[in-house]
Amino acid sequence: MAIKRIRYFIFLKDVLLLALTAFGGPQAHIAMLIKIMVEKRGYLTEEELIELNALCQILPGPTSTQTVTAIGFRIGGANLAYLTLLIWMIPAVTLMTTAAILINTYQTNNFSLEFTKFIQPMAVGFVSYGAYTIASKVINTKTAGALMALSAIVTYFISKPAALPIVLVFAGAMTAFKYKKQEIEVKEKVKIKWGNFTLWGLVLVVAALVGAFTQDRFVLLFENFYRNGSLIFGGGQVLIPFLNTEFVEFKSYLSSEEFLSGLAMVQTVPGPVFSVSSFVGALSVRDLGIGGQILAGFVSACGIFLPGTFLIFFVIRFWDSLKKYRVVRASLEGINAASAGMVAAAAFLLFEPIESSVLNVSVVIGTFILLTYTKVPPPLIIIAGLLAGFLI
Repeated sequence: MAIKRIRYFIFLKDVLLLALTAFGGPQAHIAMLIKIMVEKRGYLTEEELIELNALCQILPGPTSTQTVTAIGFRIGGANLAYLTLLIWMIPAVTLMTTAAILINTYQTNNFSLEFTKFIQPMAVGFVSYGAYTIASKVINTKTAGALMALSAIVTYFISKPAALPIVLVFAGAMTAFKYKKQEIEVKEKVKIKWGNFTLWGLVLVVAALVGAFTQDRFVLLFENFYRNGSLIFGGGQVLIPFLNTEFVEFKSYLSSEEFLSGLAMVQTVPGPVFSVSSFVGALSVRDLGIGGQILAGFVSACGIFLPGTFLIFFVIRFWDSLKKYRVVRASLEGINAASAGMVAAAAFLLFEPIESSVLNVSVVIGTFILLTYTKVPPPLIIIAGLLAGFLI
């Protein structure tokens, strides 16, 4: 027992190190996971980690977070996994909540956000790069291209939260009919343990009912993020259109200027990109004071991170059997294509409130080029934009 506790402590220390140093999103995170979790500690093999990461990529929720917590689950079960989740998310959530409080304080004292004038179009450049990256990986057929275009059009013209999950389901159903093109594999009987799925569904329903009955703002905030976290396929970039639609376009809790500032700032923070949820949540209750904003930041983070955690714990037990079904693999083509379309539409929606000057367009294009063709770290790009905003 003592040896196990020592091993768990070392594992959690490794997770904290990752949370404080893992910049660059899921693609960079996987390299660090291989270095620390595989090569240094030997918690699992590289092949096991890559397959686990691939599974997380096709489930709703934050890929890196699900991968890290799933490793904790394999090592020490649910208790260690939930501790892993907390340690992994708290540094980024704390930083993004603090950023929201500082921005609100800055505005309350009638200071201008003019210093963010460059990082706002830079944030659009980041979103555009995200759309390009996703599309380059998942758009391999004419059907996928058509579904991406359709998804982008619907997302652009219908600014209602309910439209996004409908688009995902429709796109998945369209490509599910192409299952015969998938390679036939020997099927195994799928043995399902429903505990974590039941927990996921129960929290979703209870949060919706309690929120509707009490109209408590923190419960409603948790429900909003939990619902969005249950629907997001493709990682942090796909989160952006959901949050923009719900909190900027539909509810007007944040201005586009504030939202873009948060998107840019999360690029300078280590750990999960989904921590931008705490920034959005904190600004959504700015009238409740600093204490309310701190609580909202944590509640929002729990809401966005928990669905993916419950679902990875549910699916990991029977994934090897489920993935042999061709209809499951076929539907992923449509879901991924629709996700790419949503991110592309978000780039256009987020640019609309920005002045369409030659300078702003140049900043968007320049940021995209830097991300695509150079190895300049994203935090340095954003810091340079902030400095330029102060100086010019």
